[in-house]
Amino acid sequence: MKLLAVDQGTTSTRSVLSDETGRARVVRSLRHAQHRPRPGWVEHDPLELLAHLECCIEAAGPVAAIGIANQGESCLAWDSQSGEPLSPVIVWQDSRTTDEIERLRASGAEALTRARCGLPLDAYFSASKLGWLVERLPEVGRALSAGRLRLGTTDAWFLERLTGHFATDVTTASRTSLMDLRTRRWDPELCRLFGVPIEALPEIRSSVGDFGDYRGTPVTASVVDQQASLYGHGCRLPGEAKITFGTGAFALALSGERIIQGAASGLTTTIGWELDGTPYYAVEGGVYDASSAVEWASRLGLFERLDQLGGFDAAPAISRRLAFVPALSGLACPHWDRRGAALWIGMDAASGREDLCQALLEGIALRSAEVIGAMDSHLAVTDQLSIDGGLARNPYFVQFLADVLQRAIITQRFDELTAFGCAALAGRALGVTLRADHNIAGVSYPRVDAATAAGWRRCFAEAVEKSRHWR
Repeated sequence: MKLLAVDQGTTSTRSVLSDETGRARVVRSLRHAQHRPRPGWVEHDPLELLAHLECCIEAAGPVAAIGIANQGESCLAWDSQSGEPLSPVIVWQDSRTTDEIERLRASGAEALTRARCGLPLDAYFSASKLGWLVERLPEVGRALSAGRLRLGTTDAWFLERLTGHFATDVTTASRTSLMDLRTRRWDPELCRLFGVPIEALPEIRSSVGDFGDYRGTPVTASVVDQQASLYGHGCRLPGEAKITFGTGAFALALSGERIIQGAASGLTTTIGWELDGTPYYAVEGGVYDASSAVEWASRLGLFERLDQLGGFDAAPAISRRLAFVPALSGLACPHWDRRGAALWIGMDAASGREDLCQALLEGIALRSAEVIGAMDSHLAVTDQLSIDGGLARNPYFVQFLADVLQRAIITQRFDELTAFGCAALAGRALGVTLRADHNIAGVSYPRVDAATAAGWRRCFAEAVEKSRHWR
């Protein structure tokens, strides 16, 4: 039995074919354009994404079922009659609504969002973007007046265009700031707060089920990419966690059927997945810039090939008080400060390109350690942490992460854990369980003591505070 998962991500769309043994391979991968029409704005062309999605599905040939993983917080507006987009996709990285978010925060609205949907006020989430579309784009307003407006995250757009079902899943809905975590329904008060007409939003469904069919093949799973990755890593019990190092770095830890309100530590509360009507909750923390910071350093000319970053002769940069704060898009968990600035601190005349690259990799790991530290204050996060993504293939980064976290770091042979988890969820609807035990590539253990790692974290915390007051 073949199962197809399509991972529609921030920079590319990939289709991955899996079978019942758990073996998987990438069928097709297509990159799409990143549009930045103004400072802080990030957009995608919805028709380009849809075309790439269809192309990746067609490349797989006949399969038993399809699962679709989506970007999570990226969203758009479209016409219910023509199906045509009324806006670009506003990407999760986009910060155009920061001023509106600050206005809502000043009014005390964050207490409501934290209590109902478990999320802080931040331009990262979909709600303020959807409200911006309604308020600022005349064509969206006209469609609303005519009763033809569709608003949603990219999954709802894909599903309606591919299968005719105007729906989203509970994990994606939990990332909008519009869904009540307990009822798992759109919340009228939250919709009013952000100016989002509730009647224009899609139906919320379980992560596994009937999402229609695409040219005769059933679509049986729809899920946020990070939650799909959590499932793909084999996390099933409270305290089990993973970090995916893609464009950003995103850590999730399961809390089971318990809702953890992590406001005091800067975590967000979300849903890992819903199966057979039962929600499995999780806590999440993100770093906005991971591989995007590495790509930025490449564009600056700090290195030519990725293999140049696999090892360094010098001692860790942070041990020399040279630090990089990867806040190119601001600071997410636990700070939630969009005005945080990316910076190197501690340079001198002897600092060279290798030193800056070393500090950059360490900065991503140290920011990730801040997130795991926040999780530790609520959960007994396991002493083994599973990671995937591009940086998981970098030996220096993996070892430094193990050192700074004081945990064993498990890496994978096959990095497409988002797609694998999505395929596993799609197979679950057919009664098929995909094996994942053969995918472990290696385990890296800490090589420094706990006191040294704690000193590095304190030094980095000083750099982060400086970045928060830089602009």
